[in-house]
Amino acid sequence: MSDSRNADQIYNNGMYEFLNDNLDKSIEILSEAAESDPSRKLTFVSRGSAYLKLDRLEEALADFNHAIDLDPNYARAFHLRGLGEEKQGNDNSALNDFTRAIEINPEYGAAYHSRATLHTKMGNEDLAVEDIAMVQHLTDKNIETFANENNIWRSQQLRLESIMEHELER
Repeated sequence: MSDSRNADQIYNNGMYEFLNDNLDKSIEILSEAAESDPSRKLTFVSRGSAYLKLDRLEEALADFNHAIDLDPNYARAFHLRGLGEEKQGNDNSALNDFTRAIEINPEYGAAYHSRATLHTKMGNEDLAVEDIAMVQHLTDKNIETFANENNIWRSQQLRLESIMEHELER
């Protein structure tokens, strides 16, 4: 088995444990994955997320920082680091991270939601309302995109069924 496939399997095992809420086991396996492939940013964000859920904030922030070092344009790492910063009471740092995540990916609804929540907490209701409006806009856009993609698929399916029906009638 190649090193890449081995790292993939280790990572997948760690995520299986994460999804089953076996966070300590997930961290153990994801640490092995990080040793196997220290350049995989997703491993560090995933392990950092497990640390975050366990309120092991220093370790979570270290992993998010490492993921950002690997990819300075990784919106998810900035968003998650912002959540960790907020949990530590570093609201201004959290706000900066949420804003950076949005700058990198202007359609990152979760970052807008987190920033709106923080704006509310900080007494910036007008800014919170703007962010919630953006969350609603992105939600509507995603629903419309899904519906359009589903309609395209359905139209193609009906066309195929019509062709098949015509062929069977021959």
